[in-house]
Amino acid sequence: MGELPFFCAENAVDPDRLWIWEKAVYVDENRRTWLPIIIKTENNFQVLMRQEDVTLGEALSPTQLMPCPLPLMWQLYPGRRYRGSDSSIWRVVYHIELRGMEDMLLEQLPPLE
Repeated sequence: MGELPFFCAENAVDPDRLWIWEKAVYVDENRRTWLPIIIKTENNFQVLMRQEDVTLGEALSPTQLMPCPLPLMWQLYPGRRYRGSDSSIWRVVYHIELRGMEDMLLEQLPPLE
């Protein structure tokens, strides 16, 4: 019987910053593009960021963008947490690379009181 290939996911390096470039496209400090997939459940709000190469058009200003529940920018903080431009805090649930594709799952944390 033939053997099936075995793939091993590796932990990837988290981007320092993610900026919105155009509708549903974020760019990191290395000009790599990330596409968000929003996941809402009763108890939490998550976003799967998938690193995919897409052709970038002109950058849009915040006033040109449609309203979106995601921050316009995320900045990496210690402890694998991102702070959004709207002051929201997101933890990195996982960030893996498999066969050249990266997926990073972010989960929004409740606001501090």
